[in-house]
Amino acid sequence: MTLPVETFFLHPEAQGTLQQQIQQMIAQGILSGRFQQGEKLPSTRKLATHLGVSRITVTIAYTELLANDYLTSKGRSGYFVSENAPAPPTFAITPEGQDAVDWTRAIGQKFSGGAAMSKPQDWAKFRYPFIYGQADPTLFDHTNWRLCALQALGQRDFNSLTTDYFDQDDPQLIEFIARHTLPRRGITARPEQILITLGAQNALWLTTQVLLTQRRRAALEDPCYPALRDILSQSRCHVTPVRVDHDGLPPDAIPPDTDVIFTTPSHQCPTNATMPMDRRRALLDRAREMDALIVEDDYEFEMSFLKSPSPALKSLDADGRVIYVGSFSKSLFPGLRLGYLVGSEPFIREARALRASVLRHPPGHIQRTAAYFLSLGHYDALIRRMGTALQERRKVMEEALAAHALRISGRGYYGGSSFWMRAPDHINTDDLARKLQSKGVLIEPGRAFFAGTHQPSNYYRLAYSSIPTSRIREGVDIIAHEMALTV
Repeated sequence: MTLPVETFFLHPEAQGTLQQQIQQMIAQGILSGRFQQGEKLPSTRKLATHLGVSRITVTIAYTELLANDYLTSKGRSGYFVSENAPAPPTFAITPEGQDAVDWTRAIGQKFSGGAAMSKPQDWAKFRYPFIYGQADPTLFDHTNWRLCALQALGQRDFNSLTTDYFDQDDPQLIEFIARHTLPRRGITARPEQILITLGAQNALWLTTQVLLTQRRRAALEDPCYPALRDILSQSRCHVTPVRVDHDGLPPDAIPPDTDVIFTTPSHQCPTNATMPMDRRRALLDRAREMDALIVEDDYEFEMSFLKSPSPALKSLDADGRVIYVGSFSKSLFPGLRLGYLVGSEPFIREARALRASVLRHPPGHIQRTAAYFLSLGHYDALIRRMGTALQERRKVMEEALAAHALRISGRGYYGGSSFWMRAPDHINTDDLARKLQSKGVLIEPGRAFFAGTHQPSNYYRLAYSSIPTSRIREGVDIIAHEMALTV
């Protein structure tokens, strides 16, 4: 029998090209048992008319399914579900019911319920997305990234694509980081002192697991990156938040029994403060005095478009007590999940062994694609293009904020991609964010960045990395208007 064309429909939330959506729709129909072996599919013309797409799109989708043995073609009779198509399960699906397990007792340690930031998955559909850390498709170099990915998938790089590195990394990527990326931060390192991670967050988790125990103490900035606070809480170590000032983390406020200090000296998260050189030296002296280690998260140093960034804290370290965390996820795109750790060889050896037991290594073809993109100069060109665009957006946003007298609490004098804002004391920015979202405006409430039970509720972050320059003023107008209505 011929399958009725009315049973075919494209899901409005489906991802990918129309051709991919049609392939997925038919494959799912076969795998679920709705389309049986030997049944005839609608003609390409009829299905194209029904779905409102071009006939060639349906033809290509059918051809791909034919090549994958989901469909078969019988001369001029049309397309049929192949006899060799994957068969649906023959066992009965157990209906969902009440678990007999008491999960409140079975779960030994909870990892949910932290303060990590959440962002709408459909953020790009909002007209005024003042949110941090998302890639701007108008700035990203799609063409050259695609070419590098194709090169990494080629026969010449077959081993990098398919090899199980176990606990090792792509030598080309390691070489580029050692010879090009780190020297720009004043850092020298051997390959044995570098470890590739699944982004900076994975690097921080590995570091925490290796260095901290239930008897040790960690000091972290307050406010700080919320996910770091969650990572430290999960490690069950003692945690001391240290309130930052306009120069970042004050060394004298760090408790004397601290074992590991977490800091973002080049670009404090989220206040954007840059730690001056004299304070960096004082922090190293303080760590030496306590025999403590320092974990330096050097995110966003590439976004120093106003002036050259200060040397990394690790470049000043003569004792080997600084562990450096870098990432390409912020400067390329967050979905890349590619970062790196730099530290003394004994530490990297343990972090490497832990990584191997959890995920072995980041995918080889991702590492090789990034290595090509970096080594061929595309990365530097992208950073320059992003810097120019962000500088223009920053100028427009500063003017718009000044026009409404909205208070900037931290602006990042070297550059960056966001402003740390302070609303009047009576405004709760969680409520403000909900009201603005209904008007197409996305902001980030600041409460989650603070430690303790009495978190300030009137801070928020406005990023300009994902919003076009032409929409900034209008978006700020809406924010200011909504604030004026809040009493």
